Amino acid sequence: MPQLILIRHGQSQWNLENRFTGWWDVDVTEKGAAEAWAAGELMKAKGIAPTTCFTSVQTRAIKTLNLALEAMGRLWLPVTKDWHLNERHYGGLTGLDKAETAAKHGDEQVKIWRRSFDTPPPPLEAGSPYDLSNDPRYAGIAIPDTESLKDTIARVLPYYESAIAPELQAGKTVLISAHGNSLRALVKHLSGISDADITGLEIPTGQPIVYDLNDDLTARERYYLSER
Repeated sequence: MPQLILIRHGQSQWNLENRFTGWWDVDVTEKGAAEAWAAGELMKAKGIAPTTCFTSVQTRAIKTLNLALEAMGRLWLPVTKDWHLNERHYGGLTGLDKAETAAKHGDEQVKIWRRSFDTPPPPLEAGSPYDLSNDPRYAGIAIPDTESLKDTIARVLPYYESAIAPELQAGKTVLISAHGNSLRALVKHLSGISDADITGLEIPTGQPIVYDLNDDLTARERYYLSER
């Protein structure tokens, strides 16, 4: 029976500061590192034994994966890093304080930017301090200037189908360390959640989600490992 484990990175510095992060590379906090280590200990205690791993190219997800694997004694596992698993790009909101943004634009507008399915935030302006065009990890990639959840799903799901699903079909237990919105894309697909309902789904940091899958990779069961 194929098994897929999803984990959102531990608390990041900008999670702590309540800032829009998106594609900007922010490290985990001390608390976030502890969350990652605890997730690894929990997986080990519950007998979860991944055989291959995927993550984004963002530090907070990579570090979360490494800490969890170290806690499990499985740092030797193969890991694939790919930008398709990155967080949603928050465009012109990147780096802004969420409370200050709500005060400036109104709670309702910020809610639309954050939680609507297909309305992206304003695009990142050229020359912004958060411009990633010279970041070597994105060389040759058409970096988005903003993304809705719909846009994020449009890049995550083809990557899942082409790179991750074959590993599951080969009988491997797959661990993915990624981000709130890239993981919401996968949960929406695997659990058949509607466009309207996915906007209300929150994925907490550092809490492994387990999918027990059928051979055709449809979901038999989804649960938080901490609840088992």
